[in-house]
Amino acid sequence: MSLSLPVNYDPANVVNDARWIDYAATQAAAIDWRRQHGLKAAATDRTKIGVLGIDVQNTFCHPQGELYVGGHSGTAAVDDSIRLVEFGYRNLDVITTFHCTLDTHRAYAVFHPSFLVNDKGEHPGPFTMVTNKEVTEGVWQASPFMTSALGINLMAAQKHLAHYTAELEKAGRYALTIWPYHGMLGDKGHNLVSGLAELAFFHGIARGAQPGFEVKGTHPLVENYSVLGPEVTQLFNGTPVPRNTQFIKQLLEYDVLVIGGQAKSHCVAWTIDDLLRDILSKDPELAKKVYLLEDCTTSIVAKDPNGNTIYDYGPDADAAFDKFKNAGMHVVKSTDPIASWPNIQL
Repeated sequence: MSLSLPVNYDPANVVNDARWIDYAATQAAAIDWRRQHGLKAAATDRTKIGVLGIDVQNTFCHPQGELYVGGHSGTAAVDDSIRLVEFGYRNLDVITTFHCTLDTHRAYAVFHPSFLVNDKGEHPGPFTMVTNKEVTEGVWQASPFMTSALGINLMAAQKHLAHYTAELEKAGRYALTIWPYHGMLGDKGHNLVSGLAELAFFHGIARGAQPGFEVKGTHPLVENYSVLGPEVTQLFNGTPVPRNTQFIKQLLEYDVLVIGGQAKSHCVAWTIDDLLRDILSKDPELAKKVYLLEDCTTSIVAKDPNGNTIYDYGPDADAAFDKFKNAGMHVVKSTDPIASWPNIQL
């Protein structure tokens, strides 16, 4: 049976970047909630349930966020975040740990406008797709200011761009996409939405569990849609860019792993795809322990300044979720109690 929502919860505060969380008051509320419901320490859970909230940050979930995932409704990521937080509170008594990923970037990164220039010295605009052909023909080149900032050789940077775009195309990944500056370290866009930060703390106090935080995207020469590994696993000179093997191991140790967040078409889909690759290499039956919150994630719909759709990534994401379901993962709704999901024994 689901718990009710605690008195300190207010849906209007879930995506509120101007709010300061009162941690002392939240601690008191969590302790009271523990006593009221007879909650036990998470370490005693017979069935270990991990919840992975992917990139539930202001940059993606706040309407003023640089890469706000508004979807077709215009309020998608806000609605998703509210549902995810309410799911967490309603199932607080059975969730063992919350893990939150943080997409983390600085000014110069291979997917930011500052990284490239054309022959006029102009930077590409957001959502420009950069192909290997354009790099090899010199349509887009490494910016000398980027190489100065990162301390790398201009010729080496150009070789890396050619290598990187070729590897993306060879692996059937998305083309190198120039994104608006987002998830900027030190800025409020990088922060978790207020409601999830509060929930993670509330759960931690109520159940004696340390929330988990995984930083991703800090390597300036590769993109990390997946928290588990980069889009390209080595630089042009053979230097490896390692996968997050320790976190993969941790996730697969749960009896039940629940996943939601933003954006369905990119960081959510590629994280799940990465995880599935490890599952299939170890034991395909492990896929049955993964549950995807279909109502807590939305695909990117890229639009121009006039509001016209440039590209709708929804069909790509839907195809990926069909693949995950066919592999044995479960697609579920956050509004249904965990105990009602298929193959769950609490």
